[in-house]
Amino acid sequence: MHVGQRLRDRREALGISQGRLGRHLGLTFSQVQKYEKGSNRIGAGRLYQIAEHLGVPPGYFFEGLAADDQANRGNGTASAAGPDEVRQLTTAFGAIGESSTRASVLALVRSLADEDRDRARR
Repeated sequence: MHVGQRLRDRREALGISQGRLGRHLGLTFSQVQKYEKGSNRIGAGRLYQIAEHLGVPPGYFFEGLAADDQANRGNGTASAAGPDEVRQLTTAFGAIGESSTRASVLALVRSLADEDRDRARR
């Protein structure tokens, strides 16, 4: 939801409609709308395309995410990635040329995150 809100904020700041952004990306305006609402996740490659079109680095969409995450948790006990870590990860991920390698890295990160969530529930 955070990434979608940042997308919407930047798009509106530039005066770009959902339809125009969608046409540039080969999507419908409703798909852009779903990204902005957080109904659908934005893949790394698509986020990179969006960032280029909106004139920001991919890490822009993650700025402030750690603060939002901490506020949503309420207890502040879990460790969240800082903006510098997110920026470094985003930059490194964007530099991976092979889509199959990016998919593997993404699967690994999701697996590690799932393990941490499971461990926290115990």
